[in-house]
Amino acid sequence: MMHLRSVIFSLFILLFAVTAEGQNKKLITAEFNNESFDDFVRTIETIYPCQFYYDTAELNNYNVTLKANQLTIHQLLNRVFNNTFFHFAITDETKIFITKRSAIQTYLPKNFLDKSIKDSSDNDEFVLFEESPEKEVVKVSLENKLFEIGIKNNNSNSSKATLAGYVRDIKNGEPIAGASIYLDNPPIGVNTDKFGYYSLTLSKGRHIIKISSAGMQNTSRQIMLNGDGKLNIELQDFVASLKTIVVSTEKRSNVQGLQMGAVKLNIRSIKQVPVIFGETDILKVVLTLPGVTSVGEASSGFNVRGGSSDQNLILFNDATIYNPSHLFGFFSAFNPDVVKGIDLYKSAIPEKYGGRLSSVLDVSVKDGNTKKWSGSAGIGPLTSKFTIEGPIVNDKTSIVFGGRTTYSNWILHSLPNVAYNKSDAEFYDLNLHISHTINLHNSIYLTGYISNDNFKLNNDTTYQYSNKNINLKWKHIFNNQFYGVVTAGLDHYQYAVSSTYIPVNGYNLSFAIDQKNFRADFNYSLSNKHNFNFGFNAINYQINPGSFTPLGQQSLVVTNTVPKEQALESSLYFGDQINVSSKLSVNAGLRYTIYNYLGPHDIYNYASGVPRTVNSIIDTSYYGSGKNIKTYQSPEIRVSLRYAISDNESIKLSYNTLRQYIHMLSNTTAISPTDIWKLSDPNIKPQEGSQIAMGWYKNYKSNTIETSVEVYYKTLNNYMDYKSGASLVLNHHIETEVINTKGKAYGIEFLIKKTAGKLNGWLSYTFSRTFLKQDDSLAGETINKGNYYPASFDKPNNVNFIGNYRFSHRYSISSNLVYSTGRPITLPLATFNLGGASGLYYSDRNAYRIPDYFRMDLSVNIDGNHKIKQKIHNSWSFGVYNLTARQNAYSVYFVNENGKIQGYQLSIFGTAIPFITYNLKF
Repeated sequence: MMHLRSVIFSLFILLFAVTAEGQNKKLITAEFNNESFDDFVRTIETIYPCQFYYDTAELNNYNVTLKANQLTIHQLLNRVFNNTFFHFAITDETKIFITKRSAIQTYLPKNFLDKSIKDSSDNDEFVLFEESPEKEVVKVSLENKLFEIGIKNNNSNSSKATLAGYVRDIKNGEPIAGASIYLDNPPIGVNTDKFGYYSLTLSKGRHIIKISSAGMQNTSRQIMLNGDGKLNIELQDFVASLKTIVVSTEKRSNVQGLQMGAVKLNIRSIKQVPVIFGETDILKVVLTLPGVTSVGEASSGFNVRGGSSDQNLILFNDATIYNPSHLFGFFSAFNPDVVKGIDLYKSAIPEKYGGRLSSVLDVSVKDGNTKKWSGSAGIGPLTSKFTIEGPIVNDKTSIVFGGRTTYSNWILHSLPNVAYNKSDAEFYDLNLHISHTINLHNSIYLTGYISNDNFKLNNDTTYQYSNKNINLKWKHIFNNQFYGVVTAGLDHYQYAVSSTYIPVNGYNLSFAIDQKNFRADFNYSLSNKHNFNFGFNAINYQINPGSFTPLGQQSLVVTNTVPKEQALESSLYFGDQINVSSKLSVNAGLRYTIYNYLGPHDIYNYASGVPRTVNSIIDTSYYGSGKNIKTYQSPEIRVSLRYAISDNESIKLSYNTLRQYIHMLSNTTAISPTDIWKLSDPNIKPQEGSQIAMGWYKNYKSNTIETSVEVYYKTLNNYMDYKSGASLVLNHHIETEVINTKGKAYGIEFLIKKTAGKLNGWLSYTFSRTFLKQDDSLAGETINKGNYYPASFDKPNNVNFIGNYRFSHRYSISSNLVYSTGRPITLPLATFNLGGASGLYYSDRNAYRIPDYFRMDLSVNIDGNHKIKQKIHNSWSFGVYNLTARQNAYSVYFVNENGKIQGYQLSIFGTAIPFITYNLKF
């Protein structure tokens, strides 16, 4: 044994002796701009007397961007491989060995010879390779291991096989949606779905598949594909270097993906944006995206590409949310600590979605940590939150539970103004999500959500509204190419307005909508050239349009109830994603919807050819329970095309038509607690829309800078506007107060986004216009003499800048800058006296605008230390909302004072608002 160790020692001395003096004789000056590693090596070997030894497959996609000025070879390589999994060792002055994850030792352990002489029977083993700190034990690199997939069958006539599986986070077992699984040669690939599942058809034989996802360490797997089989993959977090070294392997979905007008954001990006009171807010971040606007500060709801706020389908893990806000619109209804990410579709809306004209906002929820229990908590000036997640059964069943509440009453009660210190405002929300893997082919998911708001101003009227949602999903994998997801759920939204301030007038006004939904979605991957999506979904609406009842024993209020209504909306859809070539891809889909308005209900029949008023009702038709009153049906077309000019540049084109059978009735431009939803019936037609869009996309600097330009044109039909002075609440003849209009919207959107480096963020600019035109002959009045007029949410210019600068892994600053054109309003131009009564003469509808909007926010973020074995990680966020203290106008209103009309501006936040938030994870 002693003789053997002496031989090994002699070999080590011969192979790994380092002569630093020789290496420092020559200094290196060079510049590399996104050079491949092979080109980098060739350059260094020409200017420095050395030779590199490495596995080309491991460094095939490693690019180098670096300026070297009088550096030693050690200094140069330290900068190249800083914060990566790669290591280098230099021997004999000229030989440089590059390894991944494990570093070659160039020295012997202390007392190596003494130990070997002292105890030759010791079983301690000498480790040639030092384990990397990222993983304690790496016996065999997964990237170097050959995975045999499927059973080898020489009798099979097929030369193809399908590889499928899940991509998950190695830390917590969370599925990773949108991860890329691809081959460089031939250039084919797929993305994982929202469950982290992928299916890829390849020729049988040996392949190297590559896996990448935003924020995760890129990896690869070597496979021998003998037949259909499974391969699950786990990814590690990628801790990016703060220096200028860039690693580029990810196929950017903004260029290579077929979807256009779509934005994906993970929760990491969302939490970097400074918002009011330091509370991460999903909807406020959505408002910074191109093509998305809001009618005003602290308003809930949003407008997408010229659409109204009710034309957006908001889904929370496939549950429909009708009011996505808390506390007057200051906060969104989504707890950021249970959210995994968001998908916003502005055009080329997938076939599986329908029922709205403008957009789909799909908010996905964490599946929960399947490996260990963990959690997070946060304390801010107005809210607190707590989230816990973990495995009920390891790697099989997991749970996520989160809750938020506010203690804003203490601020209101401490205000010196008597008009406010008797006010109350409070909310809470609770989230529950359970994931269970039954076996390799079956998984179930249960999601529950409750939110509630309650507020009153100056001890007078109390407002209360709430969302309650629950759904159950079952995912079944038939085989590697075919799987389906069946979902059943209940959605409930209600509001109530009550007051007993004057006991004899005590009242309670309530509204409610209940929605039962069922859907079955299937995906069949015929080959890498055809991927089919098809399915069916049905929604049963039951609406209580309004009930006005007495409240309190002294109340003399007379009960007034608007009859309930219900309808069934059903649809079938089919789509095929066709990869014609590596450059050209086409998605063609058809969605067919059938809408049935159902009894029991009274339908008013109006005289033909005259304006609809209460006086023009000629009779009433009664329909019994479940009877079909009116049917609307229509196909919806979904077509999109992508042509890749190069690996980092493409153009896209899309066209889609949509229908919406449910309408929001509101006298305000933003979603408010007193909004009423109305179903299409024989007198109110469904809204119709179509959109054509085209975009150009190009990435720079190893896909770390994304740019895009999109233009669109939309048409609207049967959009509901209102007569002047319309009464919408508790109206039994609502069709007499609404006007059918048609509209058009067009615009152009610019986006530049930097995804890596010390400075990251995005800058967007949107120019958009939305015009409406009255075309309802039964309206009884003319708006703007029958010409087009701006919609109340028409805001031509919108600029958003989100910037994050990271000084180190612990310290960073974030800024948010917003500018937009003021929204349109109708102004009184003059007063007149008619028969002794004074009146106001108004301008054309929406002929003027409130002042432009500008706001700048700033926050400083401090993370605790990043020790891996630390049980609790904490972070602080300090900042100022509305740094310039600008008094932005939410609205402008006019009051008759002493016979004169005085104009006033209402500002929600007329000053700078500092905030501090403390968060922790465990």
